[in-house]
Amino acid sequence: MFARLGRIVAHRPRTVVVVWAVLAVLAYALAGLGVHGESVFQRVATGEPTVPGSESVEGRDLLYRSQDGGASLTLVLSDVDPSDPAVGTALADSRQELAAIPGVASVIDPLALPDGVANPAAAPLVSTGGDGFLVVVDLDATLTPQARDTAIGAVAARLDAVPDDLRDAAPDVTGIVGGTRLIVDEITSQVKQDLRTGEALTLPIALIAMVLVFGGFLAAAMPMAGALASIAGGLATVLGLSYLMDVDSSVINVVTVLGLGLSIDYGLLIVSRFREELHQVVDDDGGRAARRRRGDGAVATAIERTMATAGRTVAFSAVTVAVAIASLLVFSPQILRAIGAAGCAVVLIAVATALTLVPALLTLAGRRLLRPGVLARVPGVRAVLARTMDTQSQEGAFSHLAGRVQRRPWWVLAGSVALLALLATPLLHLELRSSTTGLLPPGSTQRQFVETLAREYPAATAPAVTVVAETSLAEGTAWADELATLDGVASVDPPSAAGAYVVIGVRPDTDDGGGPVARDVVEEIRGLDPAFPTWVTGQAAFQIDFVAALEDGAPLAAAIVGLATLLLLFLMTGSFVLPVKALVTNLLSLAASLGVLVLAFQDGHLERLLGFVSTGGIETYVLALVVAFGFGLAMDYEVFLLSRIKELHDEGRPTLEAIRIGLQRSGRIITSAAAILIIVFGGFVAGQLLVIKEVGFALAVAVLIDATIVRLLLVPATMTVLGDLNWWAPRWATRVHDRIGLTH
Repeated sequence: MFARLGRIVAHRPRTVVVVWAVLAVLAYALAGLGVHGESVFQRVATGEPTVPGSESVEGRDLLYRSQDGGASLTLVLSDVDPSDPAVGTALADSRQELAAIPGVASVIDPLALPDGVANPAAAPLVSTGGDGFLVVVDLDATLTPQARDTAIGAVAARLDAVPDDLRDAAPDVTGIVGGTRLIVDEITSQVKQDLRTGEALTLPIALIAMVLVFGGFLAAAMPMAGALASIAGGLATVLGLSYLMDVDSSVINVVTVLGLGLSIDYGLLIVSRFREELHQVVDDDGGRAARRRRGDGAVATAIERTMATAGRTVAFSAVTVAVAIASLLVFSPQILRAIGAAGCAVVLIAVATALTLVPALLTLAGRRLLRPGVLARVPGVRAVLARTMDTQSQEGAFSHLAGRVQRRPWWVLAGSVALLALLATPLLHLELRSSTTGLLPPGSTQRQFVETLAREYPAATAPAVTVVAETSLAEGTAWADELATLDGVASVDPPSAAGAYVVIGVRPDTDDGGGPVARDVVEEIRGLDPAFPTWVTGQAAFQIDFVAALEDGAPLAAAIVGLATLLLLFLMTGSFVLPVKALVTNLLSLAASLGVLVLAFQDGHLERLLGFVSTGGIETYVLALVVAFGFGLAMDYEVFLLSRIKELHDEGRPTLEAIRIGLQRSGRIITSAAAILIIVFGGFVAGQLLVIKEVGFALAVAVLIDATIVRLLLVPATMTVLGDLNWWAPRWATRVHDRIGLTH
């Protein structure tokens, strides 16, 4: 099948390239520019990860439906004395102009109340230090979305000008405008900026790395062309999904980095194998093929052989990665479903570019890939390229390394396992978080707004835990007194009636809304048995329900990935032992990378270096993403290595020799691909959004550990210890593999 696909592409390379170019331009136009109406960045949303149908979401929805107010914006004024009469006089005109903006329902500030700041009702609007106050603008709840957006823009602009209005009365006054809509807009804007930063950093560096691998720009540009097409396809996929479900803004970056990394991975393997096969065609023909015209069939033969070997490996690898990512679809949180669906789609796009676009470009380049590039003629660069570019030799650094491992396999096996276990130990104190503004960089406007509110205006901020009770105000008030006696509760806000419900704000004895104290308070409240229905919501409640959803879906997801891995690797190798070995080694690798993630981000040891402030935990859905993506990438390299070893074993090589030569032939491409993937993921660590930093860092570490400790040491040592047992399978299974196995 793959050889036939190679023949088709080799006979129509220009058509294939043109089709991909048109599709990529169309995808960029739709998703990036929004020529049809809205770009993908305008379609996505943001917020705390939630679980549809959970108690926390139902409570939040009841709360929203029972409230009559519309959107609101708040101005936090600092370094100003609210009791100064001159300030009140200067603010009067600003208040009137804000109230006159179409769509504004009310303008509230302490200076407008009778007796000003002396009025008890003004207390929540005045800072605890007495050197600042709030101006709150509420919008009409009946506004259409378009009118609401227009009003928000006008109100925000006018509020930004208020500090200048007060400058004569308070020369040092400063102000920050914030609100839910502005927080969402800032996070979405940061996603877009981080995407540009990541691409600007990674694409040039990745191209240079591939030049070193291939010894020239021509060969290096081909995987990059596939990567650009995959990025376009990934953005278009997220755009399409946004019409079917709510898509979080972080999905864009996650899907983009996956498509970029896999495309380069697969493109490297295809280009490397093509050059190897073209060299072989030339050698088989005594070198005459290199001097013939394009139409003699040498290039087409090399393409066909490449697709029958590396093409099959790429397709097989893509299936294993897609299965790992598809496991996210079994979880109920919508953000995981969106990433699972988009991730599977981008894997298909990446493998499609590797199996069609890259071979088409190789066909057009033809024999030029055998000639030394311009860089190879530079004396200093020539020496570097001699060590980095791919080679067909059966002896080299990787075979020598394999030989050393095979001389002391038990020591290498024990040492590798011990090192991975040591790296995994921080997992023992893993904490999970569900953050919102905590994801933004420390210097962001909206993060400063939220932190200032929490610090200076505690009475004006929403409580960390909110209880919605379907009861009378009298019963709710009586029950609130019981809530005030619970462990970890600092205070309970006076209950308020909201339609048929009573809303009770509970403030834990901590300022960490998703920390252990707040979670314990939620669990305590949910453990009570009042005589009326209640719903507990808030950051800690969202987090508890999200973690519960992960625990509920984990067994099925693990079963799907485990069984699929065992089946697919059996179909490739015909062995019962190798699939089990792959599962165990990949899980060790994954645990080690997660341990390093906890050490760096939860414990905060890399705060200064990477430019973030630790939230005291790892974002809940980051854990699921890293497990799914990390396992998929580990299987990627497992397939690369095993396919070469199996190919050599099928040729009749002894097992130990097949391991040694297989590592030599695949080690260079695995380490090269891993180095470029680390560059790609590292580029997204340079972004500012915390969740993208965590994902990029964890996957970079996962690739680094897997491509070094696991692939170069643990796997050769394990396979050496197993010897011929590597290929063991029951007789009935061998007969099944002979019939339906995936062979070259």
